Amino acid sequence: MIDPKRARLPLIRQCTLLQLNRSGVYYRPVPQNEANLALMRLIDAQFLETPYYGSRQMTWHLRRLGHEVCRKRVRRLMAIMGLRAIYQKPRTSVPHPEHRKYPYLLRDLVIDRPNQVWCSDITYIPMKRGFLYLVAIMDWFTRKVLSWRLSNTMDAEFCIEALQDALTRYGAPEIFNTDQGSQFTTPRFTGLLEERLIRISMDGRGRWLDNVFIERLWRSLKYECVYLHAFETGSELRVGLTKWITHYNGQRPHTALAGRTPDEAYHDAPTSSGPGLTPDQRASSSAVRMAA
Repeated sequence: MIDPKRARLPLIRQCTLLQLNRSGVYYRPVPQNEANLALMRLIDAQFLETPYYGSRQMTWHLRRLGHEVCRKRVRRLMAIMGLRAIYQKPRTSVPHPEHRKYPYLLRDLVIDRPNQVWCSDITYIPMKRGFLYLVAIMDWFTRKVLSWRLSNTMDAEFCIEALQDALTRYGAPEIFNTDQGSQFTTPRFTGLLEERLIRISMDGRGRWLDNVFIERLWRSLKYECVYLHAFETGSELRVGLTKWITHYNGQRPHTALAGRTPDEAYHDAPTSSGPGLTPDQRASSSAVRMAA
């Protein structure tokens, strides 16, 4: 929106008209150094195992591994990665007045068919020289990944693009569930759902079980793809994720789907695995398998 070559309209005036901070125009992001990237890779791997670790416990963990780090540095890196411990935290900030928080609608709801409930989440993806963020939209019942996008920032644009792609390709679900992240509470995102009369559900604060199936997806994706390949560029990462997600959807059988793949279950529901389970029941069984 800013044109620095426009002689008749100085930058100061352009920023005033657009209600932008002038410092943001001149700012150029500084990439993380190699030491920070190595720490972020360790933090990410440990967070998959212990999502209840906050900055204090994560600092102790890194020190046990031989890294002399302070809690302030760990807190800053976790903030960059978008990682938040699952325990209940006090309300330390006031949400944007336009960002409405929606109630959680899945408790005691029997989910037994495709397109009944979709869910979405964002995760941090480490690379050899940097990192990106990944958002995915998943069908809750079949575990099928309907759409995904990569971004180098945590803004809402790539989430909106993924949502639009999923809606175009697969129609509309009855309920859409997310956490309370600003990318999902912005009216630009929720407005797309409300236009299609999709009911919006949001996880309770600190309740990781509310969206456990997509958390399991992140765990599988990272251990089976991201951590095995030191992707150097975004294009390499995109190719690798495309290959893994295609395999996940079309060739990888799931116990919860009676041995069928997500694609098979999505296009040929219901499964033969018996009656549907409520989210709490299925989440509890998944949590037991994760702990095992």
